Amino acid sequence: MYTFVALFRTFKPSMYTLKKSLGQHFLRDENMVLKIIAALRENHFQQLLEIGPGGGALTKHLINIPGIDFKAVELDDEKIAFLENTYPSLKDKILHSSILDIDQPFEGKFTVIGNFPYNISSQILFKILDWRDDVEVVVGMFQKEVAQRVAAKHGNKTYGILSVLIQAFFDVEYLFEVHENCFNPPPKVKSAVIRLVPRKARLDIPDEAKFFRLVKTAFNQRRKMLRNAVKSLFDEQTLAQAVFNKRAEQLSIDDFVSLQHLMN
Repeated sequence: MYTFVALFRTFKPSMYTLKKSLGQHFLRDENMVLKIIAALRENHFQQLLEIGPGGGALTKHLINIPGIDFKAVELDDEKIAFLENTYPSLKDKILHSSILDIDQPFEGKFTVIGNFPYNISSQILFKILDWRDDVEVVVGMFQKEVAQRVAAKHGNKTYGILSVLIQAFFDVEYLFEVHENCFNPPPKVKSAVIRLVPRKARLDIPDEAKFFRLVKTAFNQRRKMLRNAVKSLFDEQTLAQAVFNKRAEQLSIDDFVSLQHLMN
């Protein structure tokens, strides 16, 4: 996996250290930057969190959006120093931490954007799930395989835990792919941008902890027939139903919701 940090096209190595140990690559294509910003601005927002601003490729545009409360979360000391020096308006707006360690950054509804660090992108999505009641939109760049997994429909081999849990609460739009040459240096993996918007019709999931446990248990043994994978969660009479003859990847989101109501 690779950690991707955004930077604008006029990147100069002397700005700060390129940390090869972190697998850092810098988004340098300004047209792609503007395309991501345009996707963000299709939805209205008043509070915005950027995850991993890095060298400021997106940030330099985000701080100029009028009438919003903006924050960014960045772990790298050197990048924070660079950002605050280059964009003085960012002072006191950068949370010096890992996204995985912070509390919810705003009260009320907020939007999330970022060229997410690819090595923790799945954990970031689970963090967003923790904040799902207040997250109104997410526009994020991911490793292409992860983006495809999030957007996958049942019956697809990439359909899994992330697909079900994210799609149970958000509609997923696979927006566009980003060529390796848009980065400096070009990465060995492909990238894609997706958008998450809360589902308009909430699913009937009265016990979300049970739902999460069901989905994770089913896919932890995804090659097994569902009856064998989740037998600890249902009584024998329930397990006799035909749906348990399927494998986890064959079940739709609605199937998982229905099964949650039958759990012990």
